[in-house]
Amino acid sequence: VQLQASGGGSVQNGGSLRLSCTASGFTLDDYTIGWFRQVPGNEREGVSCISSRGRFTYYRDSVKGRFTISGDNAKNTVNLQMNMLKPDDTAVYYCARVPCDPQGMGEVSLDGWGQGTQVTVSS
Repeated sequence: VQLQASGGGSVQNGGSLRLSCTASGFTLDDYTIGWFRQVPGNEREGVSCISSRGRFTYYRDSVKGRFTISGDNAKNTVNLQMNMLKPDDTAVYYCARVPCDPQGMGEVSLDGWGQGTQVTVSS
């Protein structure tokens, strides 16, 4: 089982990006999927997660109202729409299968950590 994050790039403060998480070997909608980010030298932090069937979602406080997580069953992807981006959002973003509930998300990936995608927001 492998998850691959894509869609990163460089934008200016206030810009938008849409990240996609794709899977090989299983249907994403059957599992809870989370987005994480990591800045070199810092610990990886959970950003958002979505339950199986999209029944509920979770967002860390700093991204509420700016980021939206959603599933696309036709494409077997989980997307993270990021609006009003700030320089503090700059990081490598990863997706992973993790526990998720409306109050929080797990920190341990069930499948390890694939290659992330770089998001850079300039001021």
